[in-house]
Amino acid sequence: MKFGYAIVYVPSVPDALAFYEKAFGFQARFLHESGQYGELESGSTTLAFASHAVGEMNFGNNFVPVSATATPPGIELAFVTEDVASAYTKAVEAGATPLHAPEQKPWGQVVAYVRSQEGTLVELCSPVAV
Repeated sequence: MKFGYAIVYVPSVPDALAFYEKAFGFQARFLHESGQYGELESGSTTLAFASHAVGEMNFGNNFVPVSATATPPGIELAFVTEDVASAYTKAVEAGATPLHAPEQKPWGQVVAYVRSQEGTLVELCSPVAV
């Protein structure tokens, strides 16, 4: 088995794709003609978005949509970069909500946190030295 993709359910898939392109530099790979599902070029694992309508169709009332105004769910997307400070500044300038400026961690990694426009927690981090 392998990890194939992560799907974030969002109010607007086209808006999410545009934001993640502008804020984090990813390129859209696919947007379904319905506008209800799309994917980004994000390396070996696909980052995908589906509309809240798809989430409700798949899960009914067992679905809590992510929201920029509600408490974020207990999950984050982590994007690895050599220049966390620049990535953090670019994301905030693109409309991400700053949560924690870049900080050197005791294990040597530099980490920062923002919240995307739809409300997802995003970690910006340097590679982990192994």
